[in-house]
Amino acid sequence: MEEEVKGAAAVGESLSRAVEEIAAISYHRNAYKKQFCNLSRRVRLLAPMFEELRESKKPISEKAVTALASLGRAIGLAKELLRFGSRGSKISLVLDRDRMMRRFQEVTAQLEQTLGEISFGELDISDEVREQVELVHTQFKRAKERLDTSDAELFNDLSYVYGVSIHAKVDPVLLRRLAEKLQLTTIADLKQESLALNELLGDDDRDLGEAIKKMSVVLKKIEDYMQTQNPDVCIPASAKVLTSDEMAKAPVVPDDFRCPISLELMRDPVIVSTGQTYERVFIEKWLKAGHVTCPKTQQKLSSTSLTPNHVIRSLIIQWCEENGVELLKYPAHHGPDNSFCSAKEHARVVDLILKLSSESSDDQRTAAAEIRLLAKCSGDNRVCIAEAGAIPLLAGLLSAVDSQTQEHAVTALYNLSINEHNKDKIVAARAVVGILHVLKRGSMEARENAAATLFSLSVVDANKVIIGEAGAVEPLVLLLDEGSQRGKRDAAAALFNLCIYPGNRGKALKAGVMPTLMGLLKHPQGDMVDEALAILAILSSHPQGKVAIGAAEALPLLVGLIRSGSPSNKENAATILVHLCNSEEQQQQHLAAAQVQGVIGPLCEMTESGTDRGKRKAAQLLGCMHKFLEQQHEARAQAQAQAQALAEQ
Repeated sequence: MEEEVKGAAAVGESLSRAVEEIAAISYHRNAYKKQFCNLSRRVRLLAPMFEELRESKKPISEKAVTALASLGRAIGLAKELLRFGSRGSKISLVLDRDRMMRRFQEVTAQLEQTLGEISFGELDISDEVREQVELVHTQFKRAKERLDTSDAELFNDLSYVYGVSIHAKVDPVLLRRLAEKLQLTTIADLKQESLALNELLGDDDRDLGEAIKKMSVVLKKIEDYMQTQNPDVCIPASAKVLTSDEMAKAPVVPDDFRCPISLELMRDPVIVSTGQTYERVFIEKWLKAGHVTCPKTQQKLSSTSLTPNHVIRSLIIQWCEENGVELLKYPAHHGPDNSFCSAKEHARVVDLILKLSSESSDDQRTAAAEIRLLAKCSGDNRVCIAEAGAIPLLAGLLSAVDSQTQEHAVTALYNLSINEHNKDKIVAARAVVGILHVLKRGSMEARENAAATLFSLSVVDANKVIIGEAGAVEPLVLLLDEGSQRGKRDAAAALFNLCIYPGNRGKALKAGVMPTLMGLLKHPQGDMVDEALAILAILSSHPQGKVAIGAAEALPLLVGLIRSGSPSNKENAATILVHLCNSEEQQQQHLAAAQVQGVIGPLCEMTESGTDRGKRKAAQLLGCMHKFLEQQHEARAQAQAQAQALAEQ
């Protein structure tokens, strides 16, 4: 009896591990994406059965163990096919379509057959899990009977290019179609395909070697075409190639943190006029090459100005800290801020600085206004103004009696803070206290610009502590509640940055931020849902934050956002629920409420189509829900047993 129990647990453990390995296989970006994703999804839906078997104490027959072992071998074949699809050459996969389709059919048939051999009545699994497994069995049966076809146009196009001579010219329209369908449009795509083809060259088969060489020619034609469209798309010869072990260990960079041009982790993200974010050095190269469109959307750019995306940079820094990734520092002088004013312009700046230190309030106001405009115009001006010594003088004017002078001074400091080196100079000049004075007592426009300045300064980690300890959190919460739409956004951005530092989270909660955030969530027309959720996601990791979110009855709103929100909203809502459901005090209460709200369906969908981080959070929540439902099932069974025992007495 004991051996039978151990056998069931061992089989359940082995099958669970196999499914986890399948779930870890990277996203399939090739011509068989639909087939690979369907196969992976169906196998992963069997996981609850294996988990229940692993924890079951009920013995199972030798026949059942044999049937499960056969299923394990079929899952092993599915894992091999999925790995091949994830790592293999996209070009090779398309050209070898007949063999690929046979492999899909064979694996599908094996899984359908082995599932059909299992007698579920002999297994100690819940009714819900049994229904799910039977549904998966039906899906495999239908897939076995229905032969999926691959893209005939893609196969014909690729076969044509594969068959022409090395020096033959190929229609650019055809090459573009190939690049898009094969998803070979970025540096990373082309580099990965080149590596996959190189790995195939290790085979001793001479015919295969010739075939790989011809595929490499096809890849070269696609790469040459892409370079004519975008000069930055090329595979650097000096690029480091990671081993498979290194790739497996490296954390997956969220898509939102990658530059759409280079697909590398951004260190200096900037926003173009279409609202898209790019790494500064790559978008600058794109613009210098004469392009007037946004690389991602192909929309015409209304201007070529680049605005630092401090929110994304803060998120990237936080992600790097959480995952042990070193983010490269900025160079000594970066981008357009590495040059200085001409002698004439420098003389003009010096004259303005003299007026800043004048005893005349009119001179001070006029000079601060002109420096505000100069600092807004260019990076050269920002460097020149700071080097000339304007920052301490502007900081002194923050406490001026004249409200216009205050507004000009704080806005000038905001414009100067766009330069990374000026951030340190502004804090060193003890301007934070003056900025807070304006935030609390200035005109509404001055308060909003003060919030924007604190937001810019708080990008630097050390400044998060300084600004928080100076007392910035409470007036920012007040502005978030009563400011204009722009003021609310600046206050939210500053609060988000400050709350990345754990010591500021309690301050925000104490300042009463929760009712304001909930108000923003309940009024999506106000267009502040994204910002409110981002702050809540950080605060939900704080013990008092969990209590406050629970007391605010936010759970129905969060489930609604997981069901129908944007990808980033779904991710943040799931993050908040994960933190709530990890709370020892109210875990059962939150899980029960989430179940009543119908969270399981949207979470399952999110594991398929969410962001990388969102998928992980959804999987965590589903794990918690599964354990909760299991405990409920056991509690009901015990109650029924006790009731039956009492009835028999």
